[in-house]
Amino acid sequence: MLTLTHASQRLGNMPRDTRDTLFLLAVIAWVAFMQVGHTPWWCTALTAGVLVWRTTLALRGLPLPGWPVRVGLLGLTLGATFLTHSTLIGRDAGVTLVVVLLALKTLEMRARRDAFVVFFLAFFTLLTHFFYSQSLLTAAGILVALLGLLTALVNAHMPVGRPPLSQAARIAGGMALMGAPIMLVLFLLFPRLSPLWGMPGQDETGRSGLSGSMKVGQIAELVLDDNIALRVRFEGRPPPQGQLYFRGPVLSDFDGVEWRALRSGFPQSMALPTDLRVSGEPVRYQVTMEPNRRPWLFVLEATPQGPEVPDNAVRMNNELQWFTQRPINTLVRYSAESYPTFRYGPQTQVVALQDQIALPAGFNPRTLALAQELRREHGAGPEANPKLIDAVMNRLRTGGYSYTLEPGLYGQNTADEFWFDRREGFCEHIASSFVIHMRALDIPARIVTGYQGGELNGVDGYWTVRQRDAHAWAEVWLQGQGWVRVDPTSAVAPGRIGSLERLRAPQGALAGAIGNLNPNLAAQLRAAWEAVNNSWNQWVLNYTQGRQLDLLKNLGFTSPSWADLAYVLIGVVVFVSLLGAAWTLWERQQHDPWLRLLRRARTRLHKLGLESADHTPPRELAQRVRQRWNNADVDAGAAAALAQWLLQLEAQRYARPGPGNATLSSLQRQFQRLAWPRNTDT
Repeated sequence: MLTLTHASQRLGNMPRDTRDTLFLLAVIAWVAFMQVGHTPWWCTALTAGVLVWRTTLALRGLPLPGWPVRVGLLGLTLGATFLTHSTLIGRDAGVTLVVVLLALKTLEMRARRDAFVVFFLAFFTLLTHFFYSQSLLTAAGILVALLGLLTALVNAHMPVGRPPLSQAARIAGGMALMGAPIMLVLFLLFPRLSPLWGMPGQDETGRSGLSGSMKVGQIAELVLDDNIALRVRFEGRPPPQGQLYFRGPVLSDFDGVEWRALRSGFPQSMALPTDLRVSGEPVRYQVTMEPNRRPWLFVLEATPQGPEVPDNAVRMNNELQWFTQRPINTLVRYSAESYPTFRYGPQTQVVALQDQIALPAGFNPRTLALAQELRREHGAGPEANPKLIDAVMNRLRTGGYSYTLEPGLYGQNTADEFWFDRREGFCEHIASSFVIHMRALDIPARIVTGYQGGELNGVDGYWTVRQRDAHAWAEVWLQGQGWVRVDPTSAVAPGRIGSLERLRAPQGALAGAIGNLNPNLAAQLRAAWEAVNNSWNQWVLNYTQGRQLDLLKNLGFTSPSWADLAYVLIGVVVFVSLLGAAWTLWERQQHDPWLRLLRRARTRLHKLGLESADHTPPRELAQRVRQRWNNADVDAGAAAALAQWLLQLEAQRYARPGPGNATLSSLQRQFQRLAWPRNTDT
């Protein structure tokens, strides 16, 4: 407390230029700090060094560096940016340059004109934060920076004296509040025309926990990602947690190390038919999916009709995976209808199923030998396949196999190591080894990846599916049934599929401390925060063209169009403009009623032939009234009363408060009852 008090006193005793400079540097530091996670380390170090240097110069009153130093730092920035990004244009390189240039601009901030350039460069830098995230936390940080910049800007327009920063902050806050209704109207009604509305995307590696391929055994330790992949809200009662399989990429091509999507050598006319057949009651739900920079839509198995994605066509391949025309680079919400009871795929043996039993030569010899032994034990032919599947699943349940996130690196024969040596792994090891075993038994099989499970947020009723819920399971083909889902992980670790032992990512120090003290409190705080973020996603980030037109329907439009939206926007703008004009007129009438009353008296005297200037005080007007009507016996009494009223008007404004002073309201009433003298000129 003493330190804060001392710092406040020292800040109050500083020259105004020093105080204002330090405040602006603090705001710029906050703006740059928000980009730390998206800029190179040297950018953060250089920006911090420049701001600390500029702060030292301001505190000591030293001169700013000359142009050779600034040009040298600029050249260093350009060179480092090019070496880091191999370009000087584009999103990442551009943001790096803008952040450093904002800091460098403070080294030539000598006059108000330079400060204004820094202000607006900082405003532009704020926009770049939305290139990487539009989350509620990012918006809150930008709002703090915006209020700080507005405070500095208002303070710069108050050059006289030493106004406190709190006064400038109040004015800036009032400006922001006055602009909030306009911002809300534009947000609701300004047309969202693609591709002008939205954030630019990058064809980078996806943020998703899934990918289009799966290398088995190349990861020694799986680090769980607690980021949210999608949120789901069910209409009615949701399915059991163990049935929540959100289907993603299907991997059928195996080269001994890596699983990929199928690249069949058969012609398209011989491709496996989808032949999807659903039954029972459907499950209806809404999905809010985070951007994953992949053209994948995650839906529950199985979904015969495609979800409606705004401005993005969808299609389903013969493996029941739904794709979009373009990668998902922004938050997207879609509705879907799935049937938990379904069958699909050919009912009888077809030639294209040969792709689903292919194995590379020279891999996993012990697994192949085990398969031959099982075939001799249970027989050959399609009718023995269900027994063989049950036998392999029973081996997983009773053979001492375990689920672990730290299996270590596997060698070339991953299935052999899993079945006979290590007997542990996470879902990709288990699913891959199971599918290899099935193919060794001549049972068509493949790997399906996606998300399994989730957790219910008790605050907003949404199911939250995280990146740590990424999962891999198997599909096997059976005569007369088609493709059937088999999850071998459920045999090794049933809690991974159910609700008993969901995977948990490591917690931070603060979250861990709260969880140790009160686990229920930690869970409630997390659920509340995620519910708030979800509301932000639903009502702000996901406010799409369709929701704009739905708003017009609620306003009474039967079949709204963009023209109707434009008319409503123009009408609102005109209404707000008229309202502002009326408010301005009312404020002008309310502005200083004392001056308005004096103006009315001066106007009345002008009609009686007594001229006066706008700056003539009431006392001088009273003296002129007496001189003008001093010799008029008829008007002497009225002139004396008018002169006395003018003196009371002046006393009301300038005299010390006292019991004998008239109030402004009483003077207004007296003005209405005054008997005015006649115009002697007529």
